[in-house]
Amino acid sequence: MTVNEIQNDIIEEFGVLTDWMDRYSLLIELGNELNDFDETYRVEQNLIEGCQSKVWLHAWMENGKIHYVADSDAIIVKGIIALLIKVLNGRTPDEILSSDLYFIDRIGLKEHLSPTRSNGLVAMVKQMRLYALAFKSIKN
Repeated sequence: MTVNEIQNDIIEEFGVLTDWMDRYSLLIELGNELNDFDETYRVEQNLIEGCQSKVWLHAWMENGKIHYVADSDAIIVKGIIALLIKVLNGRTPDEILSSDLYFIDRIGLKEHLSPTRSNGLVAMVKQMRLYALAFKSIKN
């Protein structure tokens, strides 16, 4: 599936839920489905700055595609990073760098987060793109 196809699926999945408590429940469920986070990645260098909660993000490149694993000490934030991983995981650096993450606005995520969580969301996207930029520069 393409980045946009995955985003459209997310928009559809959230679109059937009209109540934000149900959407938060879905976010929590998505966070709980994240792959186990290896404790060796729970280090300072993997912490995302700008997040109110602790969010660890580790990335590596394999066969030209970037793979992410993440964890957070906050259940909603864990769901948010799970959504981002769902969209960007297994993509080339160019795909990640050029993707327009329109699903964030379309599902109303940013407007229903506290200002600090909204800043954290921006920091998570930024960090994922920084990994893509770094891997792209190594590859070239």
